Amino acid sequence: MVHNTNADWYRIDNIDEIDSPSLVVYPDRVKANIRTAVAMAGDVARLRPHAKTHKSPDAARLQIAEGIRKFKCATIAEAEMLAMAGAPDVLLAYQPVGPKIRRLRALTRKYPKTTFSCLIDDDSAAASIAETFAAEPEPIRAFVDLNVGMNRTGIQPGPAAIQLFRSAASMRGIRPVGLHAYDGHIDDGDVEVRARRCQEAFAPVRSMWEELCPGGGDAPVVVAGGSPSFPVHARRPEVECSPGTFIYWDKTYLDGLPDQAFLPAALVVARIVSRPTADVVCLDLGHKSVAAEKDISRRVFFLNAPTAVAVAQSEEHLLIRLEDPGSHAVGDVFYGLPFHICPTCALYERAITVVDHRAGGEWTMAARDRRIGE
Repeated sequence: MVHNTNADWYRIDNIDEIDSPSLVVYPDRVKANIRTAVAMAGDVARLRPHAKTHKSPDAARLQIAEGIRKFKCATIAEAEMLAMAGAPDVLLAYQPVGPKIRRLRALTRKYPKTTFSCLIDDDSAAASIAETFAAEPEPIRAFVDLNVGMNRTGIQPGPAAIQLFRSAASMRGIRPVGLHAYDGHIDDGDVEVRARRCQEAFAPVRSMWEELCPGGGDAPVVVAGGSPSFPVHARRPEVECSPGTFIYWDKTYLDGLPDQAFLPAALVVARIVSRPTADVVCLDLGHKSVAAEKDISRRVFFLNAPTAVAVAQSEEHLLIRLEDPGSHAVGDVFYGLPFHICPTCALYERAITVVDHRAGGEWTMAARDRRIGE
């Protein structure tokens, strides 16, 4: 049962058995989020969820149980974690260079039941990848990474990108199969504005895709978007959608994407460890326990103390000001919804699972390590 409407859905009846700070995950809500994503995509074959949020074989297996077969990831460790969980198709959404190329080749040898692919946006990098895989039984599949405004990685869609696709097709050891377009910079709260910006960013990708489509042959696969643009890309039949945060959701998307019905499914648990002043308490929730890249006012929201105001944070401590400090004592528990769940998960080796208000099991974040099975 998922506690959608219960104000205290997060309550843990045996909280005294859980040390803090801890990451806690609610599997029933995770399953609900996966099913919501499948319904939004319309066809489970059009989903390629990103593993960078959860980094967990346990979460990956839940996705596989719901029929998801294609995945995306950002690191070699995440790629191996997915293969270990039984994922049939894994896209490393990164252009491997240097030792990463050899590490990717090692994965293809170690997990022959998983089809791996990677990104390319540079001729010389593509040539290095091709050379490494030239003697392998199968070439490595590659997606040309397109810069659609994120200005982080990728090549501008158009003639140069088409030339890269065709050039890679002539290299032994690599086989270009598609296009990759991540538009993470488009996260407007206004649904119509977000949809319009997404359409504008995708237009040159579609033009390029149409030019590359062979007469009667296999059209290039297009992997596009993240969580904010997921509903827009879900309406494109030629696109595989790759949201990631949906599996746990967080405060940023809960507030900023009200059009998406995903549920918060992972929290951090903290306790008051000291009361330095009359109206300020100190929690055991420092930089090492919740993602701290945002402004201090946008790091964690406490479900059972919604008016609390963060005033300072260090490696192991978070100071918050309370409206009713007299009602709280040292040892009291706070349930925190991170504003950014992805890097928060990477801070923990394991998460405690909560079912029907009882904590019991554990999920590991195996891929938080840079090397897990090599």
